[in-house]
Amino acid sequence: MVATKASLARRLAAEVLGVGESRIWIDPENLDRVAAIISREEVRKLIKEGVIKVRPPSTPSRGRVRIRRKQKKKGRRKGSGSRKGSRADEKDLWVAKIRALRKYLKYLKRRKLIDRRTYRRLYLMTKGGSFKSVRHLKTYLIEHNLMRRY
Repeated sequence: MVATKASLARRLAAEVLGVGESRIWIDPENLDRVAAIISREEVRKLIKEGVIKVRPPSTPSRGRVRIRRKQKKKGRRKGSGSRKGSRADEKDLWVAKIRALRKYLKYLKRRKLIDRRTYRRLYLMTKGGSFKSVRHLKTYLIEHNLMRRY
């Protein structure tokens, strides 16, 4: 019987204070006084006395954030799916490929296996995406007799 009357007081207090029922705190020692409440005026009186109070709003737990931060510190959770921009990995692959091809072209020019003009033409073809790998470039050089043999 006491619980139902206290729940009426809880509802009235929530309306008076403008918060949800879960945020209403009722002093357990004065539960009988609270149970006897039937009007908003009585609720206001008990709020003034400190028998009924408002709990602070609950904040979201920071536990998951802490775990995530710890993982990121270790280097986890940094894959392509976590990055902004959908082509991050494709770009990395392109950069690796173009560097290898240019390095090989420089090597051929330095060893005088190809002349300046051929180097420039192949460089621009490489930039244009004509070759998918160093092996592909070598095949192209052999097929078109562009390399001097020693």
